[in-house]
Parts: sequence; structure tokens; C-alpha cells
Amino acid sequence: MDNQNGSSEVQKMKVKLQSVELPANLKEKATHQIERIALTLKYGGNLSQIDITSKYIEWITSLPWNAKTEDVLDIKKAKEALDKNHFGLEPIKRRVLEYLSVLIIQRQKAPTDAFHAPQLFFVGLVGTGKTTFAQSVAEALGRKFVRIPFGGLSSALDLRGQSKTTPESEPGMVIRAIRQSGVKNPVILLDELDRITTESRASIMGVLIELLDPEQNAHFTDYFIDYPFDLSQVLFIATANNTNDISTAVMDRLEVIQMPSYTDEEKMEIGKNYVLPRYLKNAGLAAEAVKIDDMAWHKIIRPLGFDAGIRSLERTIEGIVRKIAFKIVAGEGNSFGINDLNLKEYLS
Repeated sequence: MDNQNGSSEVQKMKVKLQSVELPANLKEKATHQIERIALTLKYGGNLSQIDITSKYIEWITSLPWNAKTEDVLDIKKAKEALDKNHFGLEPIKRRVLEYLSVLIIQRQKAPTDAFHAPQLFFVGLVGTGKTTFAQSVAEALGRKFVRIPFGGLSSALDLRGQSKTTPESEPGMVIRAIRQSGVKNPVILLDELDRITTESRASIMGVLIELLDPEQNAHFTDYFIDYPFDLSQVLFIATANNTNDISTAVMDRLEVIQMPSYTDEEKMEIGKNYVLPRYLKNAGLAAEAVKIDDMAWHKIIRPLGFDAGIRSLERTIEGIVRKIAFKIVAGEGNSFGINDLNLKEYLS
């Protein structure tokens, strides 16, 4: 990069920094960094730091230091969201509604305070609705929803970020999730806590304790941003298949909700009234495009024997809808009936 381009880049950083509202100390700190780059440029020094500083300015000016959504404090609407997205599971819905009721009372009495109840922790087998419940909580509150996958997470730095010493350094997954949401109070799903790699479990659990503790998360410091970001208004929700490898200190900050397995009858209702209509809509097909009789449904919900969740049911129905779409495009008709005799044709 020549001096002229470097000067232009410095000017861009200055304009960007002045165009947003930042914490005063952070703006002052960033201004000093830009000034150092300008001095280096003036006296013909090494310009290797300009890309790093430019990236840093880009990040701090794009974070929602003050932006947030207003919570929808309406328990009836919350119940409607849960009923719309979930069949049955009444005890789970009741637990979630009780939890939201506490949040609503807290917000009404002290609107600016952080949420101090334990964070929700959905525990259950694959496909039992853990992620969907977390999304429903966000929908019920009118909050943005983002997910941090913990599957295979191998370092606490993945969450905490890397110090800005090289152009490859970047913020951790927590700050990236905040930027993605565009607000300081999203629902953040900490997904599959039981799938952290063994060698990094202790250090990652340490970061989790900080994230989940309202006494600490108001000053969460990502190593790249190098300035505290207030996470106290974030609603964290965690999921796992089991709790065997999750530390006691983390468990103490979570309210466990055990997800039950679905019965065959429940799966049939979910398939008919939730999954099939959703995939038909996603494919742009009318509800009349396919009719599945009950004998076929029994085989659809148990293609390979018992399954606690509905993940395989969703995959099967998605495959059926694709085959229906192909038949329609191929001119074989506009409406198809699936029964015990012809089901195999749609499952292959």
C-alpha cells in the first residue's frame, strides 16, 4: 500500500469512527490508534498495522452498543407462539410460560434492569424440539434470534476472540452473534453444549460461566474488541443431548427443562398439521397437492423403527414433497394420493 492509499484509508477510518455513537473511552482509544497509523504514514514507517486497525474500526463501529428491540410483554401472545410452533408438550410450554412471566414482571417493575433468572437449558434427544422452543421464546418476546454452535468447539478463543496482532485475528463467536443480530438484547442459542471437545472443555466452561452470570456478563471482553461489551440484556438459551460433561458451575446458572420423546400418535399429528404443511409451503405447493392416508402415515413415522424426535420424520416428508414437485413439473398431475400400496415409490 503506498502513502496516498494509506492516507485515504486513514481518512476513511476517521469518518467511520465519527459517524457512529460509541462509548467515550472506546472512541478515544480508537482515535489514538488511527493517529498512530497517521504518524507512521507521515514518517514513512511500516504500514503493516493499517489493515489490522481498519478491520478493528470496522468491527467496533458495526456493533450495536445501544441498539435493542423492545420486549413484547404479553403472555397470551407468548402462548400463541408456542402453540403455533409446537404440538402437545404442554408441561414444557407451561414451564416456558412461567419463565417468561417472571421476565415480564421484572421488566414491568424495572424496565432497564438486566434479566436475573437462571437461563433456560433444554435437554433431550435429537429432534425433540429444543432449538424450535428457543426460537419460539425469541418470537414470543419479539427478539432477534442467533445461534452459536458448540459442536466440535476446540478452543475458548473461538468464543472469546483473538488479540488483534495479525490481519487474520477476529472477534469470537459471541461478538459475531451480537453483530449478526444487530441488537444488544437478542436471544442467543448456545447449541449442543455437550459436544465440546474434551481437551478444551474446562476453558470453554470458564467462558460459559461468565456469559451466564449477570454479575459478570455486563462487562464481557472479547480479546479482539479489547473493550467490555454489555451482554446483561441478552437472553441465553442452551441445549444439549445430556448433561454428563457439563460443569456444576455452569449447571448452577441454568434452569434445566427435560424434553420428552414423542409418541407415534404425537408424531402423526405433528407430521400432518405442522411438518407437511410447512414443506409444501416452502416448495410453493398447494395443500391439495398431496393426500396421505393413515396407513401410510404409520409407516412414514417409523421408517427405521423407534426414533425419539422428529428429525427423521422431517427428512422423510421433505423427500416426499420433492418427489411430488418433480411429478407436477413433469406433467404427471397436480394432486397425488399416497397410501400403503404406493408409499414405497415416494420413500425411495
